[in-house]
Amino acid sequence: MADIERGNRPLSPHLQIYRPQLTSVTSILTRVTGNALILGAVLIVWWLLAAGAGPEAFARADWVLTSWFGNLVMFGSLWALWYHTLAGIRHIIWDNGYGLEIETAEKLGWICVIGSAVLSVLTVLILWIF
Repeated sequence: MADIERGNRPLSPHLQIYRPQLTSVTSILTRVTGNALILGAVLIVWWLLAAGAGPEAFARADWVLTSWFGNLVMFGSLWALWYHTLAGIRHIIWDNGYGLEIETAEKLGWICVIGSAVLSVLTVLILWIF
């Protein structure tokens, strides 16, 4: 049935009124990083296929992946992988009924954000050393 009195209903909060919470931002980031990982995976698959296609194709793909843009995409993919992993662990904790209090949920969100940055930098440092 059609809602005749639409003008009398309260308006939904919008971005000028609604203040995003850390848990909603981390939820959105989980979805974004999951989709962004596809870009890094496509580049790696292209690099592997180019290695089998011949030296010219490999040189082109290797140039892209070792350029500043390729390094930036790979570092972003590394961060996205760590973030997505930590967010997945956070969701496993929530699925077991723990950490659902607001304070604990925010702490877990900050662990995902800060932890993924620290783990990304540590991974790069380890790769440079070895």
